Amino acid sequence: FFSGTVSGTRLQRPLYAMVVKTETCSFSGLKIYPGHGILFVRADQKSFKFINRKVKSMSTQRLNPRKIAWTQVYRRMHKKGTLEESQRKKARKVNKATTKAVVGASLEVIKAKRNQKPEVRAAAREAALREVKERAKAKQAAKKVDKPKPAPAKAPAPKGGKSSKATNKQGAKGVRR
Repeated sequence: FFSGTVSGTRLQRPLYAMVVKTETCSFSGLKIYPGHGILFVRADQKSFKFINRKVKSMSTQRLNPRKIAWTQVYRRMHKKGTLEESQRKKARKVNKATTKAVVGASLEVIKAKRNQKPEVRAAAREAALREVKERAKAKQAAKKVDKPKPAPAKAPAPKGGKSSKATNKQGAKGVRR
């Protein structure tokens, strides 16, 4: 034992802490100290240790511990009481941006395009757009030349006259009102 004085009173602390073998509850995940808890053995000889009768009842009712707010599984799933994790997130390494070659262009081509002045890049984009539009117009004109005139549509069926289906006075056949 360690003995020391603090403001006139004598304190005695043990040099080592007593180790108590605890078990964990099969349902709630809480610690069960020696002499406590309920041991439940199922018909297939699988044993479960529960902290109290409430937990045993919930387990036999087949309730899901992930949906019960005070269980350790729920708290772990919903990130409750995890202070260490928030500290770990702050110390995350910052990624440095690097330029890599892409399948269509080499690194030199990409750097050359990046160093171009915006006016030159805008002019090149406009020229490319103009070329695409001209190609589309040429394609459309070629389609018009190749396409023959469509045959005239059939004359529409005459309106009025007798309809092939006879309906009674109430409306549709077989409907009751």
